[in-house]
Parts: sequence; C-alpha cells; structure tokens
Amino acid sequence: MSGQFLRFLSTGGFAATVNLLGRYELNKILSFEVAVALAYLLGMITAYVLARRFVFETSGRSVASELKRFTVVNAFSFTLVSSISIGLAKYLFPAIGFVWRADDVAHLIGVATPAVTSYFGHRAYTFSTHKTVRSAEPVGVAKIDAFR
Repeated sequence: MSGQFLRFLSTGGFAATVNLLGRYELNKILSFEVAVALAYLLGMITAYVLARRFVFETSGRSVASELKRFTVVNAFSFTLVSSISIGLAKYLFPAIGFVWRADDVAHLIGVATPAVTSYFGHRAYTFSTHKTVRSAEPVGVAKIDAFR
C-alpha cells in the first residue's frame, strides 16, 4: 500500500467518523434516511478538506473546480453508502432478525464500502494535476487554460 493510500484511509476514516456521529445525532430528530443523507454531506466536506491538505498534491485547479469534481466522485459513493445502509437497516437485517444496533452497523458498513473506489476517483479525477494546453500560436504567446 502506498503512503498516499494510507493517508487517504486515515483521513477518510476521520471523515467517516464525522459522518457516523453526525448521522447518530441527526437521527435523534430526523428519519434514518434523511439523517444518512445529511451526515454524508458533513463527512464529505470533512473528507475534501483533509484530502486536499494531507493526501493529494496540489492539482492547480480552483477550490470550486475541485469541489465540483469531488462532488461527482462522491455522488457515486453516496449511491453506494445510502443503498447499502438503508438496504441493510430496513430490509436485510430485519429479515434475518439482526437487531443489535442495526442502524449503526448498517451505516458503518455502508460508509466503509466505497473507500477504494473513492481513492482512485479522487486521485485520477478530483485531484489530478491540472494541465494547461498550449495554443497553436508561436512560442511566447500565453497558454490557454482549458479547464477554467
């Protein structure tokens, strides 16, 4: 395992803890499904800040551009997290008689599921190095920034 991947897992683990604790607290006043969605946003913001600071090299993009890309990768991850968390808590666990902290266990499994796919998505897309494109103009003419 690379050092970068281990840093991603560490920062992601912290963000997952924010997500899980947020869901636990939100679930006191909101339904499980809504609490999962809002807690995911809390964890996602935490994950972005930590990944940008401690895991990935500077991409050269604006924060707004990185956040858009981060959101795209996390939209896929959220689909996994919510489907697995809700599927386990509301359908599978009741069907098999699993009741001990079923919401917490389901959410923990859901949050852990996209760790590897998220890492590769963020490495290859969100935080990939921003490349500038040279125009067909002679040397000395300003570069064209194709990504902003």
